[in-house]
Amino acid sequence: MKANQSYEQVRGLFTQYLKENQHRKTPERYAILEHIYNYVGHFNAELLYNSMTENYRVSLATVYNTLDLMMAANLIVKHQLGGQFAQYEKNFGSNIHNHLICSNCGKVKEFSDKQIRTSIQTKTFSLFEVSHYSLYLFGLCSKCKELLHNENAKSL
Repeated sequence: MKANQSYEQVRGLFTQYLKENQHRKTPERYAILEHIYNYVGHFNAELLYNSMTENYRVSLATVYNTLDLMMAANLIVKHQLGGQFAQYEKNFGSNIHNHLICSNCGKVKEFSDKQIRTSIQTKTFSLFEVSHYSLYLFGLCSKCKELLHNENAKSL
């Protein structure tokens, strides 16, 4: 029930944003919004498009345009993780978290650390007011580290 209520809030915020900014309220935009808010984890535009084409008539251009609108409405966040495709995640109702990104396979894992969050939130900067932050740590996931270790062992 709570997830349904939260989606209804998101839908209301999106509708309000579209109305205030004189954008059309199309069924495709709402289908994309619903698909995103039912999805767990990070996604890219192509993944979203491919997962929707079976049940919805949307173009890749519509997906990208709708993602831009949702970012402007503060409903999703865009992450540019290295040289990979931009990835997105829901912004409404999500906890503050950080990201571990595998430099080899691109896997993204979220983590939360109270000490890091407190340090960042209590830090003051001269002539700058922080509104939000993102923390990305790059390295190797356990699978890629093991593969690299095994490849190195074979070459010896």
